[in-house]
Amino acid sequence: MDIAIIFGASSYEHEISIVSAITLKSVVKSHNLKFIFIDSNREFYLIDNSDMKSKFFSSKEYLKKGKKLKIDKEGFYIGGLFGSKKVDFDVALNLIHGRDGEDGKVASMLEFFNIKYIGPRVEASAISYNKLYTKLFAESLGVKVIDYKVLNSSDSRDVELTYPVIIKPLRLGSSIGVSIVKSKEDLDYALDVAFEFDNQVLIEPFIEGIKEYNLAGSLTKDWQLSIIEEPAKEEFLDFDKKYLDFARDERVQEANIDEALKNKIRESFKSIYNPVFNGAIIRCDFFVIDDEVYLNEINPIPGSMANYLFEDFNNLLSLVATNLPTEKNIKIEYMYINNIQKAKGKA
Repeated sequence: MDIAIIFGASSYEHEISIVSAITLKSVVKSHNLKFIFIDSNREFYLIDNSDMKSKFFSSKEYLKKGKKLKIDKEGFYIGGLFGSKKVDFDVALNLIHGRDGEDGKVASMLEFFNIKYIGPRVEASAISYNKLYTKLFAESLGVKVIDYKVLNSSDSRDVELTYPVIIKPLRLGSSIGVSIVKSKEDLDYALDVAFEFDNQVLIEPFIEGIKEYNLAGSLTKDWQLSIIEEPAKEEFLDFDKKYLDFARDERVQEANIDEALKNKIRESFKSIYNPVFNGAIIRCDFFVIDDEVYLNEINPIPGSMANYLFEDFNNLLSLVATNLPTEKNIKIEYMYINNIQKAKGKA
């Protein structure tokens, strides 16, 4: 199977996306990969596999060696003196983290041009990109979430909080702009940092030593669920640690928890996934407090597609690619307009 990896784009997580794409190049062996890079100006480039190195992008060598692409009906095309040549692939994989990839822009573009793709659809992107919408969505499904407040940049900062708290930009991942605030004296600075990236922030209690578990998966004809991971515990993973985390390509150890708790986590994941996230491989991060499962966040396009959680990631790609949701074809017959014209005697 030929898979086109789409990565980069205009996002604070642009570099993370490059790291994820390079990682998949080393992980995916059973499929032929092609790489479509979107630069910060939202120009498309076909990148040769041999050039998939971080410096190739940071040095902007792609401007000289990459083949510039245009998107059109059912694909990407290389322009030339004698017409355009289509880039052949069976399915695209949206590997853009943050804005453009996870906010629904690329999903809309691919659907509009009738290009098959693995990734969250528009509705799923809208829900998971905004941390408030994620909370409301989970609560509507009966999945518990940690208490929270939302603060706008124009709001008063004189808010009642029980410290410590964690401050997060509402629409950003990879721990960018995130701070742990342990006293009121540190609140203004943390809010200034977060508001650099978004005009709304999420404020949650920071719970020391909380148990955290990650589960990834997809629904094809059957559930394709990963192992449950208990990530290495630190106060929180900052941007640099997350950057390295996105380059993971070795399978991790399964969490040492009982089957009852595993089933609770799996059932919470299934409730969140189906049907909104059909067509995507997502990772959900959960907290466990007093044996109760709470959703922390949904990663609709996880770093390096969470390949390290699956026994056979190559087979997973095949299963997802051959069980993608499709849009209903709407037949336009102009019956309404024609009937009006007939009524006016203008048929």
